[in-house]
Amino acid sequence: MELAANSISKSIRGRAILSDVSLCLKSGNIYGFVGKNGSGKTMLFRALSGLMRIDSGSVVWEGKTLHKDFSVLPSLGIIIENAGLYPNFTGAQNLTYLAGLTKRIGKEKIIDALSRVGLDPYDKRLYGKYSLGMKRRLAVAQAIMESPNVIMLDEPTNALDETGVEEIRQIILEEKERGALILLASHNKEDIHLLADELYRVEKGHVVRMEETL
Repeated sequence: MELAANSISKSIRGRAILSDVSLCLKSGNIYGFVGKNGSGKTMLFRALSGLMRIDSGSVVWEGKTLHKDFSVLPSLGIIIENAGLYPNFTGAQNLTYLAGLTKRIGKEKIIDALSRVGLDPYDKRLYGKYSLGMKRRLAVAQAIMESPNVIMLDEPTNALDETGVEEIRQIILEEKERGALILLASHNKEDIHLLADELYRVEKGHVVRMEETL
């Protein structure tokens, strides 16, 4: 499967945040994106997923065009800056609610996703009481629980201890092995060095492939 960006551009309030970006990304690979805060990494993920409309160019998934044939990628797991989870729900309740929107998975897959990221599926603590590390684990769980074709992860190991970082890296590799197309943005150079098959630098809205990993 293939996700392609064809000369996509986007400006907000007169400032270019994506400038003539072209990419060809294939399933079973991990693509790493590095760059300073504000360089455009998160906006790139929003554009490629359908969460943000572009001004020009096109995003094509398996021959079908985003915002023409579908509004968002049809099989997507994503972590961006705001997870949008409910503070008065438990972790399991949050995932159950989200799963109910698409009706693709049942309780068993939700329990499995929570267990994979190191959370207790039966923990009664509310999300609002979670530590930052637990919140990050739950965000990863919601991104992988439906076994999506495309997974976009913005800082997936942020706020995790060393054990948590290793666990999430292993999950990312497992999802790659399953055949998912994975986009990874991280300030953790080890994440990129250990996981990425191809590396891109994002700078002032331009995306350039780097010949060597960090």
